[in-house]
Amino acid sequence: MRGTVASLAAAALAARGVSAGRMIDGRLAARAADNTTYDYIVIGSGPGGGPLACDLARAGYTTLLLEAGDDQGDNPIYSELGNFNIAGNDPDSRWDFWVRHSDDDAREKAFAHYTWRTANGSFYVGTTPPAGATPLGIQYPRAGTLGGCAMHNGGVCSLAQDSDWDIVVNMTGDTSWEASKMRQYLVKVEKNTYLPANTTGHGFDGWLSTAVQPARWAHDSSLPATRVLKKLAELTGQNASDVASLVNKDILGIEPHKDTRNSFYNMAQHEDKGGKRSSPNNYIKATLKDPRNFPLTVRLHSLATRVLFDTDTKNKANASVPVATGVEVMSGASLYGADPRHASATKTAPRSRFWARREVIVSGGAFNSPQILKLSGIGPAAELAKFKIPVVKDLPGVGERLADNYEGSLLALGQQPVGGGVITLMFKTPNAAGPDRNIFTWCGAFSFEGFWPGFPTDYGPNEYECAMVHIGPHSQAGTVRLASADPQVPPDINFNFFLNNGTEDLQHLADAANLLRTAWQAAGAPVLPFAEKHPCPGTGAGNCTDAAERALLKTQAYSHHASSSCAIGAASDPLAVLDSKFRVRGVQGLRVVDASAFPRVPGAFPVLPTIMLSAKAAEDIIADAKKAVHKK
Repeated sequence: MRGTVASLAAAALAARGVSAGRMIDGRLAARAADNTTYDYIVIGSGPGGGPLACDLARAGYTTLLLEAGDDQGDNPIYSELGNFNIAGNDPDSRWDFWVRHSDDDAREKAFAHYTWRTANGSFYVGTTPPAGATPLGIQYPRAGTLGGCAMHNGGVCSLAQDSDWDIVVNMTGDTSWEASKMRQYLVKVEKNTYLPANTTGHGFDGWLSTAVQPARWAHDSSLPATRVLKKLAELTGQNASDVASLVNKDILGIEPHKDTRNSFYNMAQHEDKGGKRSSPNNYIKATLKDPRNFPLTVRLHSLATRVLFDTDTKNKANASVPVATGVEVMSGASLYGADPRHASATKTAPRSRFWARREVIVSGGAFNSPQILKLSGIGPAAELAKFKIPVVKDLPGVGERLADNYEGSLLALGQQPVGGGVITLMFKTPNAAGPDRNIFTWCGAFSFEGFWPGFPTDYGPNEYECAMVHIGPHSQAGTVRLASADPQVPPDINFNFFLNNGTEDLQHLADAANLLRTAWQAAGAPVLPFAEKHPCPGTGAGNCTDAAERALLKTQAYSHHASSSCAIGAASDPLAVLDSKFRVRGVQGLRVVDASAFPRVPGAFPVLPTIMLSAKAAEDIIADAKKAVHKK
């Protein structure tokens, strides 16, 4: 039936002179489709918007997908998942957001990888800049390319905690968000490559490939890494004699008490068996190439500047309700100021307008979605007035409650390599309140200390690290504020790390580091002693206090999982931006579908939960469209 609907829609498009399934490079066809009307316009092709646009087109609705970047899908830097650090540094897709972690300038500039622009235009990274250098901030790279940040990330797939889904039920009363119901969207999107077909709770026919790496090394008890693994099992209440099987546990599996049990896992990633990245880029390309001619149009190099509204529409109570009717777009390469190739001359790029007969969906991510809403007149009235932006709807919560996982690491150099492979562990620290685990860690012979131009530092074959992600941080006080009414100027972003309950969260990270450090001592000779670089520099197993660890983690914590800046919330919440169906409150025909919609950060890694959220949004939007047809 779906194919029949799509074919009919494609025929209707052809009759109007509009082709189905095409990709337009904005540089070459800047005004080729100006004033065209689509059923839906989706702004942003990342894990939220890309799959959503495909699902809408596959359901037979004419859909325009706007992407400000280009297509790097065939570039091995992106298509080979193992190149993710190179991809994160690549100026062909990199958008440099320079963020703050607090309002304290001294604390900001104590960040070891604080970045400056020198007088000759190059970057300086560190705490003692040369004379004449201009402070930029802490780098937070995003990906301006078809597929969004799923094209430069490490591909780690983990699920949200059940409470992250259930919080929407508790806020809004919408039971479709219950955790038990949300798994259907994993089944829908997943193409599992590492389990027997038809394993309960997994999908095998979706568009997103998931794979794991073999962990045969854990059978070798002579390896220092295996000794560390066994000690970690002991410290977290697992069977040390069974670690070889425990490390192959399915991290996406169905199990009782999945959010409360300390457990090793085999890290899943969105890639195929050959290590090729699987992302929205692949799904978009497959939709465009499908012989069923789904009515999807993709415009690259197309920077959405604002959503257009009809402000004369009346609701049933005869009150005016703004209705989103289209999008204004600038066409050209490197238009956005965060692009390192951006030049001021691009301000003269041509502008086009496209129209939506049904809805506009904003999927720009946690930084750009609130920016687009505000530029369109949706946001805090006082902030809009500051930039002389006419208020369409006063929504104080737009750009507020920005959240993120805290990330840190225990990094040291051994006397010899530790060997082995990656250890993936989720556990609860001793002083954490509530039943759920609060730390996701992965340990191995690598180095990762956050983001800066040229990251990471390679310390050689003896490096060993346990990277840590703090799940469920207590502080959610970040902000995304306009810096200008110019859509090419990135917003001001302040995460306000540790502003609320900061000591508690920092102690969780310190407790995790202490447990991991204790396990490391099991590596034995000839690896020991470890020369720890951070958070406790030196060679002793306990050579610094918790207070010293907390102080260092406070200045050196980093992040890469921004969410919640346009969050779903209760109707009674003045800072709620969306209802449970992703609709922007107080207007019609406008939704936000990306990680900014989550009321809090979903688990440890948001990419898979965001893809699941996108699949749910598609279902909700299509259901609403069918209801509207039925009413007519």
